[in-house]
Amino acid sequence: MENHPKYCNFANEMVYIDENIDNFNLQEALQELSEQRRQQALAFKHERGRRTCVLAYLLLKRALQQEFGIDEQPIFQYGPHGKPMLLHHPDIHFNISHCQEAVACAVSRQPVGIDIESVRQYKEQVARYTMNQHELAMIIDDKHPEITFTRLWTMKEARLKLTGQGITDNMKTALNDAARYRFDTTEQLAKNYIYTLCQHNESYAF
Repeated sequence: MENHPKYCNFANEMVYIDENIDNFNLQEALQELSEQRRQQALAFKHERGRRTCVLAYLLLKRALQQEFGIDEQPIFQYGPHGKPMLLHHPDIHFNISHCQEAVACAVSRQPVGIDIESVRQYKEQVARYTMNQHELAMIIDDKHPEITFTRLWTMKEARLKLTGQGITDNMKTALNDAARYRFDTTEQLAKNYIYTLCQHNESYAF
């Protein structure tokens, strides 16, 4: 499948973004997957889920080939909370995410987490459930609360994906130890999405 994702350089990793969710031949693309990933993709009930699952894997394949010269099909193993890792390349870290507009993939020699989210209508009740008082004040005081909420949400989820925790019941505390991490947030507002990359802050004094 011919695919042309855009990508962004960061200090220790590469981020690939592909907005081509609806414009590829799904049946042909399924043949480019490992059997493991093909079964995961086919397990989705709706075509949209299958497409994002397929595209995320193809984006990972491209990143691994271009950054590390790896040509074989990536095979996953999973951590205690479901974070995927490369079975045959434990020294290479990756993370994937998707929203309605795009799929994101980050690869690195260091642990990494990435989250991409669509910018949607702001709902204060959701913010009050997921944000602490300081974060909530930032959102409410902003001229565009939906953007600030989405930015903070991607930071929280990227940090939890980095550590392998995934979404927790108390998202309010997800950034309480933010000084331990480095966040790189990109706002693609013209295309209606925001993504954040998170890694450990090497200069943090433990």
